Amino acid sequence: MSRHIRRLALLAALSLGMAGQSHADDTTLEVGYMPILPVAQLFVMEGEGWTDDAGLDLELTRFSSGPAMVQALASGELDVMYFGIGPAMVARANGVPIKVLASSIREQIGVVARGPLAERFADSDDAARAIADFTEAEGRPPKIATFPQGSVPDTVLRYWLTEQLGIDTDDVNIVAMGADRVQQALLAGAVDAASILEPILTTVQQRDDGARVVARADEMLPGQPGAVLAAREETLAEHPEAMKQLMALHLRATEMLTEDPEGAAPSVREFVGKRLIPLETVEAALASPSSNYVADPHAIREGTRRMHDFQLEQGSLRQAVDLDALFDTSLYDAVVAENDDS
Repeated sequence: MSRHIRRLALLAALSLGMAGQSHADDTTLEVGYMPILPVAQLFVMEGEGWTDDAGLDLELTRFSSGPAMVQALASGELDVMYFGIGPAMVARANGVPIKVLASSIREQIGVVARGPLAERFADSDDAARAIADFTEAEGRPPKIATFPQGSVPDTVLRYWLTEQLGIDTDDVNIVAMGADRVQQALLAGAVDAASILEPILTTVQQRDDGARVVARADEMLPGQPGAVLAAREETLAEHPEAMKQLMALHLRATEMLTEDPEGAAPSVREFVGKRLIPLETVEAALASPSSNYVADPHAIREGTRRMHDFQLEQGSLRQAVDLDALFDTSLYDAVVAENDDS
């Protein structure tokens, strides 16, 4: 039996063992999420029926962006969140008592360009030069779609432009919109590029032969943290066993996404793109260089600090966030330790 299969089996035993203690009294958790691949762990555990087996009743609420989820949090909604580290910091800065418990993915952002802008990038290895050449030829700066300011895709785009390329954000036209609209805008030619994530990166390239990914996260913001599993402090205090079960399932789903993305694809497809995306596209997106699933919250601490300092400088964070207070790795560490002991 291979190492990853053994680990999956142990995680399954852990989650199901805890389920036996509480299944008679299922725990209901209100979970906010975005229909994007970076939070695919949620789709796997729901699609595979693991949450039901573990006695977890997850009431799911779909959001179009991380900032929209921050607004819901500020209104007192949601127990658990699957969203970007950027909105998590914004929520904490706004006084919402949440904890980041685990990572979901890192280095998941890419810039996909189409039309004349893609052609300019094809002609030059210098991204700043490609943008300048486009502006000169077209008589306008390129329009780049992304999620609203404060989100991870927006932050990574701005970091890439200012810190890596050395150009001003005013040298491009950044257009904020929700996940559904980004793909529509790209394919309709309403924007020239997007700082975005899977499965949009793969879908746009499949539907537009001239589209190409011109930058990925490792060159935009190395070590970039992405989506995370977070929860209210109150939820952690009131439902410790349920949250432990959820963490075990999160690790189990991360293993499946990493080791068997083809097996995970059908469950993911149920939640992404309203099931209109072909299964083959979801499989390709899960195997993409931008699908780097990792559950370990320790692995994103340094990248989070870099992003935090940049967001503070940019003004998308109103005040500094105590990252030691934002992160709570104890639940992850406890589940990993139990898994290792097994």
